[in-house]
Amino acid sequence: MAAMNGWLSFPFDDSFNHDLAIRRFCPERVEQEQGAWEWEGEWEEKLMNDEFEMCSPSDTTTTPCLAASEVDDFVDSFINMDHCDKDCNNLLDEHQNFNHFHYEIETFPRADDVYGDVSMMIGDKLAMSDSIEDLGVVPDEIMLGVEDSNGVDQGLHLVHMLLSCAEAVGCRDTQLAESILSQVWASANPLGTSLQRVSYCVATGLKSRLSNLHNANANGTLTNGAMGKSLITREEKAESFQLLHQATPYLAFGFMAANEAICQAAQGKDSLHIIDLGMETTLQWPSLIRSLSSRPEGPPKLRITGLISDQNQLGLEASIKALMEDASSVGITLEITMKTDPVTPSLLTRENLNLREGEALFVNCIMHLHEYVKESRGSLKAILQAIKKLAPTAVTVVEQDANHNGPFFLGRFLESLHYYSAIFDSLEATLPRHSAQRMKIEMLHFAEEIRNIVAFEGSDRIERHERVDQWRRQLGRAGFKVMGLTCMSQARMMLSVYGCDGYTLATEKGCLLLGWKGKPIMLASAWQVHNVLSS
Repeated sequence: MAAMNGWLSFPFDDSFNHDLAIRRFCPERVEQEQGAWEWEGEWEEKLMNDEFEMCSPSDTTTTPCLAASEVDDFVDSFINMDHCDKDCNNLLDEHQNFNHFHYEIETFPRADDVYGDVSMMIGDKLAMSDSIEDLGVVPDEIMLGVEDSNGVDQGLHLVHMLLSCAEAVGCRDTQLAESILSQVWASANPLGTSLQRVSYCVATGLKSRLSNLHNANANGTLTNGAMGKSLITREEKAESFQLLHQATPYLAFGFMAANEAICQAAQGKDSLHIIDLGMETTLQWPSLIRSLSSRPEGPPKLRITGLISDQNQLGLEASIKALMEDASSVGITLEITMKTDPVTPSLLTRENLNLREGEALFVNCIMHLHEYVKESRGSLKAILQAIKKLAPTAVTVVEQDANHNGPFFLGRFLESLHYYSAIFDSLEATLPRHSAQRMKIEMLHFAEEIRNIVAFEGSDRIERHERVDQWRRQLGRAGFKVMGLTCMSQARMMLSVYGCDGYTLATEKGCLLLGWKGKPIMLASAWQVHNVLSS
């Protein structure tokens, strides 16, 4: 273990917080990252179409490290999440410019199980099972429970191995990485504890990255090898998304906040047009339609233009038909148009989107804006500037509040390990250990995100989540200002319905954040064009 942990050593100050370890494991890396962001801001005005690299595909940087005892503390924060509430109040430090957070941490009473039985399983073997026990597997024989006498030591050992493997991968020492990864597989388990399950997903990402390293070009650029192709079908992705929406408040929180912002900005307007950027589902819209139908001034006309991919078009047809029937039943005239063209600045014009005079325009971005960050901020900036030219009444932005777009692989790895550990812990508290519903959410939804963050670089890496301060900076530079969201009470009520202690709410300069035991998971915000002349 000493050899594995030797790379993890740097001094902490007296106020060391276990949850901060992944963001402070290397002061030099933090300084480099901040320098990258400052460099970008300095040159952004000079280079309107800047295309500099924001990631390091050939990252071989040697990194100063944590002492073994401090790694144990860091790993212990994963295992003993029930005891981290107080520490999580001070989660975000000065390096991330988050010391102005104002958390309103509350616990919500348990309610009766509102999820129901799930009959759909992962793969053919699970097709007729209600839990993994139905497969004839004895869970105690395949799980290393952290509550057992050796559980904590096993958890520490597992994460130590993951960190050591990630360092070896970052240094392109494939032989050492594969050796360590073979040991990881002995403990990581998709049917085990939350720590084992997230470790399994992370290890799968490391395996894919190793495969890509073996296929690297002569110049060192990672290429998408055979393991780059997803084996998950569109139907499976859609189902896991639906299950996530039913079982946790993460998606419903974003939908609710965005809808409240739209309703607030639409007061007094009788014709609305919503551009849904990257629309994959209609789950957001029934509640908006109900809210609009009960307005004192009467329901407006509503148009929704969904910017979707070709593969989602067929899957949306049935739900669109049902949505239009619902709208008609409450007296709302609803028109829905789907566009499958790639989302580029040239698509986002009044002519291409068929904007009409007298309509109040809204642009809805639910967990898709991060996909346009790509290799430089110039790509995102072009999208935001094109949206601004449409003169929208409001732009709603819902994203995962995580720093998965740093320029260095090891930093992204550590951030993703901690972020998804919190999510898997929340799923453990929400759904039974042997729940097939939970298994499907983790293996068909989150596992794909984790693999993309860990395994890929360049245009293949699309899960480039950012923190709220980065979104504020980018939207501000593009000419938007934040609209204060006023739906905290609705968010509290929504969380009480899910009947699980541990979810937390925060307000941060007009934005709302939903977290698990103080760890921010989702951010919701609304923006309007900043009129300099009137300000």
